[in-house]
Amino acid sequence: MTEPQAPDAAVVAQDVARALAEDFGNGDATADLLPATATASATVVTREDAVLCGSNWFDACFRARDPNVVIAWRAHDGDRVAANAILCTLRGNARALVGAERSALNFLQTLSATATVAAQYADAVRGTRTRILDTRKTLPGLRYAQKYAVRCGGATNHRIGLFDAILIKENHIAAAGSLAAAVAAARKAHPNLLLEVEVENFAELDQALAAGVDRVMLDEFAPEDLRRAVAHVAGRVALEVSGSVSLDRVRAIADTGVDFISVGALTKHVRAIDLSMRVRMEAHAA
Repeated sequence: MTEPQAPDAAVVAQDVARALAEDFGNGDATADLLPATATASATVVTREDAVLCGSNWFDACFRARDPNVVIAWRAHDGDRVAANAILCTLRGNARALVGAERSALNFLQTLSATATVAAQYADAVRGTRTRILDTRKTLPGLRYAQKYAVRCGGATNHRIGLFDAILIKENHIAAAGSLAAAVAAARKAHPNLLLEVEVENFAELDQALAAGVDRVMLDEFAPEDLRRAVAHVAGRVALEVSGSVSLDRVRAIADTGVDFISVGALTKHVRAIDLSMRVRMEAHAA
């Protein structure tokens, strides 16, 4: 597949700087026992099937410690890799390889996990009109990284944050006095942003349609009600499903004809992919 565009290099650099600062503190008490001029090579292998993601963060971890490290990738972000496949090889300063290993693998394991889960959901609805969306339920500080991983897995990003789209929920409606008032205020303040409203029943759905929203989120609708909503809306507005979505029922939801299904599990319920990095010491100056 075509590799999705990664976040800006500055975002990657900031993520990596935080991770290395957490790990190194005022030094590496273990790796500093190695000769400063020693070189080493390493191989990274996946122990399970996965969708690869995070190579930019992985590379940046090592280059922050050794700008001359050589990293050769055998797969690219977005590729599906099989268990026991070699993902990449490295050669560089031994202290750098040993010291940055954990932070680099943390990024690669976590982002590959997100991409892998996203691919599972995207595969499950393949052949339908429905697209899988992520949510804002991301790991703190890794919003852009996980959103990128979702794209690597073949799913689609919802809004990045609170600034690039409007999602009016129950509390917003209560504060504004009515759904129509909340929508009107949002349109006046941000006329160019996508405006979505969450509804819990058909009365609210009709209010949202009358208010002229761009998208409606159907919260906890039963499957038969989803079909009814699709027929009722008849393409006038995009419909998104949220709540109680799991991999075993996502296809049934997609088969109702909705446009989107948002899944917090893509970024929230992830298990790190099992990766292994083996380092081999090479000759060093006396």
